[in-house]
Amino acid sequence: MLNRIIDFTLAYRWLVLVGILVLLAGGGYALYTIPVEAFPDLTNNQVVVVTDAPSLPPSEVEQLVTYPIERSMLGLPNKEEVRSLSKLGLSMVTVVFDDSVPMYFARQLVSERLQQMSSSLPQGVQPVLGLPSTAFGELYQYTLSGPMTPMELKDLHEWVIKGQLRTIPGVSEINAWGGQTKQFQIVVDPLLLQQYGLTLHDLAARIEGNNTNFGGGYIEHASEQYTFLGNGRATTADDFGNIVLTAKNGTPVLVRDVADVRIGPAPPEGATLRNGETVSGMVIMLKGENGKRLIERVKERIAGLRLPAGVKIVPFYDQSFVIDGTIHTVEKNLFEGFVLVTVVLLLFLGNFRAAIITASIIPFSMLISFLGMRLFGISANLMSLGAIDFGMIVDGAVVMMENSIHRVELKHGQEPPLESVRYAAYEVVRPMTFAVVIIIAVYLPILFLQGLEGRMFRPMATTVCAALFGSLLLALTMIPMLASFAFRRGARPKLARGAEQHWMERLNSAYGRALNWSFDHRALTVASAAVILIAALGSLFFIGTEFMPRLDEGSILVETRKLPGVSLTDSVEISKRIEQRLRAFPEIADVVIKIGRPDFATEAMGINEGDTYLLLRPPNTWKRFHTKPELIAALDKELSQIPGIAYNFTQPMAMRIDETISGVKADLAIKVFGDDFSTLDALGQQVLRSISTVRGAAEAQMEVTSGVAQLSVDVDRAALARYGLNVTDVQETVAAGGSGDLVSEVIDGQKRYTVALRVPDRYRTDPDAVRGILLRAPGGEQVALDQLARIQVTRGPEKIEREQGQRRIVVMSNVRGRDLGSFVAEVRSKLEREITLPTGYFIEYGGQFENQQRAMQRLALIVPIVIGVIFVLLYLTFNSLKQALLVVGNVPFALIGGIAALWIRGMNLNLSASIGFIALFGVAMLNGVVLVSSINQLRLVGEPTRQAVFDGATRRLRPVLMTACVASFGFIPMATAVSTGAEVQRPLASVVIGGLFSATLLTLFLLPLLYDWVFGGVGNRRF
Repeated sequence: MLNRIIDFTLAYRWLVLVGILVLLAGGGYALYTIPVEAFPDLTNNQVVVVTDAPSLPPSEVEQLVTYPIERSMLGLPNKEEVRSLSKLGLSMVTVVFDDSVPMYFARQLVSERLQQMSSSLPQGVQPVLGLPSTAFGELYQYTLSGPMTPMELKDLHEWVIKGQLRTIPGVSEINAWGGQTKQFQIVVDPLLLQQYGLTLHDLAARIEGNNTNFGGGYIEHASEQYTFLGNGRATTADDFGNIVLTAKNGTPVLVRDVADVRIGPAPPEGATLRNGETVSGMVIMLKGENGKRLIERVKERIAGLRLPAGVKIVPFYDQSFVIDGTIHTVEKNLFEGFVLVTVVLLLFLGNFRAAIITASIIPFSMLISFLGMRLFGISANLMSLGAIDFGMIVDGAVVMMENSIHRVELKHGQEPPLESVRYAAYEVVRPMTFAVVIIIAVYLPILFLQGLEGRMFRPMATTVCAALFGSLLLALTMIPMLASFAFRRGARPKLARGAEQHWMERLNSAYGRALNWSFDHRALTVASAAVILIAALGSLFFIGTEFMPRLDEGSILVETRKLPGVSLTDSVEISKRIEQRLRAFPEIADVVIKIGRPDFATEAMGINEGDTYLLLRPPNTWKRFHTKPELIAALDKELSQIPGIAYNFTQPMAMRIDETISGVKADLAIKVFGDDFSTLDALGQQVLRSISTVRGAAEAQMEVTSGVAQLSVDVDRAALARYGLNVTDVQETVAAGGSGDLVSEVIDGQKRYTVALRVPDRYRTDPDAVRGILLRAPGGEQVALDQLARIQVTRGPEKIEREQGQRRIVVMSNVRGRDLGSFVAEVRSKLEREITLPTGYFIEYGGQFENQQRAMQRLALIVPIVIGVIFVLLYLTFNSLKQALLVVGNVPFALIGGIAALWIRGMNLNLSASIGFIALFGVAMLNGVVLVSSINQLRLVGEPTRQAVFDGATRRLRPVLMTACVASFGFIPMATAVSTGAEVQRPLASVVIGGLFSATLLTLFLLPLLYDWVFGGVGNRRF
């Protein structure tokens, strides 16, 4: 069948050429339309249910809101995990589905369950689905500056800027932090209410009843229809102040008689600092959109906004810098790899036309790979394109072209060049095809990786397989076709071959002598290889392990956690001190701090938590520090002088990945599960003390969930019954004494503002004053609040976290100065010795370590499958069990160079390096297949085994060295790159380069010895 493909190609060369051009045109279109982003979407398939439960404390949110929602989600099909968070007035339940479930179908499943259980939630509580975005969806963040008040800036952002940006295709939401949200506030004096015999309930009812528009149908008059339009809405503070509450001695009592009606800021949930308090906005991308193009559209829209004089939108986070940096890294590596591979081809082939034809496989195969990426919905990013080795792509074409040149030269003048090309293709088409198929088969098991590692490396495997398939297709068609055109008058003149022949012949002669020496010292050669292999495998136990190398995004994000219960005012003041210390570092260009949560709860930070964005100057301008880790160490030392604050140094995208996927923002998360908060807190403190002393622990901290001050109002039902009051009467009074009871809404064109009923600040800042707020009983009695309830200050949880239906507390730590694997092993051993868990309590390990464990377990299953698949393909190639075993035996020896490369470069064994070993197996097979096939052909024409082995090995020296060199040189730019994203590529490329070096040596020396030993006896005759 393969020979028929060659025959068809050479018989219909122009038709094949047209077909290839059409295919390449399709690839060009795919390249133009394919999405571009920094990384593949690493977010697990999750749906977040967000529920506002105003004024409810965390324990009540858990019991009344979170637990019913959580319980209803546990039975969903293809559900993998349910975790939740309950805070003051907020519930967030995250449902994680299997990746095979379509996103919008998962949202539909969750929505249906919410409809079924909505009746079990408190009245007025309405859960909504979170945004259909990803961990990398926070594309663009900015602050507002200008000669306006914080309230005016927030109003401008909410009703002008936000509305304009939300209309951009691909934008999921525009979220906001900080500023002052405009609110109509009716600040009622309880003493005046008492004087007029009114209650807060009366006031709320009157306001709601006097703030509405209405209709009355229509009437007909003079052949026209007149529609009733009743305008009764209040639009100004005076409108609310003039609402009549009651009459006293014939005189109306108005709202303004008992309350101060004003416009003021709603109680904030967060703040933004950038040289003072300001408003910040965030552009959130819809899942599946093109991040780079969306940022460009956002910038264009911002540039076209007509803002008030002096108002500016100043960005502080722009993901396009990371996207452009990673794409530049990929482009640079691919271009340099192309140049190096082309030079190697020219050097070995010694024929300019042949080298250019072979190198043309690279861009053409890439265009075909873009078709595959478009078909499977894969974006162009660091992972999908960053691990493509051009040398690997041209391996099949190299074998085909090299044999064509050899045959054309050998048969020059004896047969037409077209026939030389045909028979040359016949000789190598089968082993070449099977060798490329083996490389493709090596990558296929990567498609079965799960979790974060699957989402990270499946795009790479898909793209590489598509490129290899394209290269195989072109090697079978384009190479013979173009070779037949290029060699119509022969391969090249003899004079032009002199220099190339000279160095190749000398190299071949030296190789022949070395091969003869290895035949004479067979036992020593085999034993030395075995000893080196055993030593390399043994050294694996001393190489550190980690999940993935840290990617440098070019920025720093500092997560700050203050003591629970701190007021927003104090939290802002502390953050200002942090900002001041950070701005003293000349390496930092700007500082932006976000405190608390945004207007729409995409994050659930409390007012004691904050994210500090550090905008760094170019590293080449730094004078005191040489690397970012040195700067982080100095920052850590400086900030540690502010007591009572825990810090975690990370990066914006890394932080979002951690918290979105696992809900934990650290390398290692130790989760303690149980029911009782005090017990969990005590166990957490023990775990924290234990791990803090382990070498490598950095920013070790426990999520402090207890100790928040609460004003507990325990209703006395007997007292309520005695005065004829209800719990709702107490509830309204407490709401007004707190953040305010939202009783209505003002509609001003397209703008919407809440109307809050609240008491003066003297009641809201003093617990004793709250106790004295009066309620009016139905009988006319005035009753103080503390006569109806026991009011006391207690301590309660700041937040309650649950996972798979159980409460948990988390102790976190980053790791510096050592590998993650050995650190966790020591932590586990230490905790097992020092911590005794009560019945019903248990510990689990998460964070990056959880990803590493899952990935390594999966690879332990995948690698044997890879070797098994290779063995089956080799058996089909040779129809010989012994020969298949000989070539497979080359795989372990490829490990030697890969392991040595990790040692030399001081790298840990991580997922990137492991994928490099898998890729190495396939490339290592190619040369073995080519060499064994050559020996078999010589044996078929009657040569003795030893002679066939020697001739076959020396004859195939050039293609073996070419395929190894082009594969290695194609990875050199990735192995040496230092730009954005290179950290992920370096381990993979280093492993392949080192492994190919050892695999090639063993292919050229050990494989011929073993072949001769298995098939030809133990002869000592020289050749």
